[in-house]
Amino acid sequence: MHTSQLLLRLGASLLCAAGIANANYAITDTFDNTNFFDEWNFFSGADPTNGFVKYASSALANTSSLAGYSGNSIYLGVDSTTVNPTGGRASVRVSSQKSYTHGLFIADIAHMPSSTCGLWPAWWTFGPNWPASGEIDIIEGVNSATTDTITLHTAAGCSMSSTGSLAGSTLLSADCEGNNGCSMTTTNSQGYGSGFNANGGGVYAMQWESTGIYVWFFPRSAIPADITSGSPNPSGWGTPTATFASSSSCEVDQFFMNHNIVFDTTFCGDWAGQASVWDSSCQASTGASTCEAYVAANPSAFTDAYWLINSVKVYSLVTEPAVAEEYLSNNRSSEKKISTLVQWSLIVPLFKM
Repeated sequence: MHTSQLLLRLGASLLCAAGIANANYAITDTFDNTNFFDEWNFFSGADPTNGFVKYASSALANTSSLAGYSGNSIYLGVDSTTVNPTGGRASVRVSSQKSYTHGLFIADIAHMPSSTCGLWPAWWTFGPNWPASGEIDIIEGVNSATTDTITLHTAAGCSMSSTGSLAGSTLLSADCEGNNGCSMTTTNSQGYGSGFNANGGGVYAMQWESTGIYVWFFPRSAIPADITSGSPNPSGWGTPTATFASSSSCEVDQFFMNHNIVFDTTFCGDWAGQASVWDSSCQASTGASTCEAYVAANPSAFTDAYWLINSVKVYSLVTEPAVAEEYLSNNRSSEKKISTLVQWSLIVPLFKM
């Protein structure tokens, strides 16, 4: 082990023991319009959540204009033209090639899929051998939802509380095991779907350290200056929207490790398409008896079902400026490169910018 790595780990441990109010974060990875599709992989297998979806390969996503660069942003969309698509509606799911244990993950998002029946979009992280390495759902909702739901999924033995979360955030279940997980509902309609888009989007930040997992949302008009300047300091951001503190009932480091970052948009599936969920939220408004029937027959309903991502930045915890500089030197992302496999097209949006 290099001396710098030892110092970083010792320093991080000391900070975790004393709280992280005075912690320093150094940038380790930036994903934006200069490198995104070189650093993220497309998933084209069957949807693990049983959605009515066909995830496109990188080549198909590019030629079908399901993914690309729109101005200075990354565009991730869905098929909004095909009636009764065979096997599901086309969409994309992408994940970072790099995996992370701990860090500060900040996504500046201009637009996300709208609050539309049939949709299930998410920004999340997860590790290998699910759920053994955990999952953190930062942005997630289904159908006509107007607020975000933040959820942890783990192996058996992890129980969380909502202590330390923003007033109004409600923990639906303390047990984080498996498919249901421990979900926290939120109340800010600017933080999800159509309300998020109407206000120009904003920034989500997820802090993951040994002390716990914390999520903040900042609307476009209230993004902290330290995030904008590239020197984020969570101690000045106020109460997190969601706090999942490490404790004897759930040691975070035991249940969360080696996560890739994911953006996806699926349709229907185990949540949005669940009969009780569909019947209560969308059957009356759509006139469709099932989620799949509605999604198949109404492609134009999904013209607003796209992500427009300005950047995703990952910061790592360091303790001293000198160590931070050394860490940056040793871990800085490789030189920006142009993919030799795919020349990503510039999306000609069907939406107003």
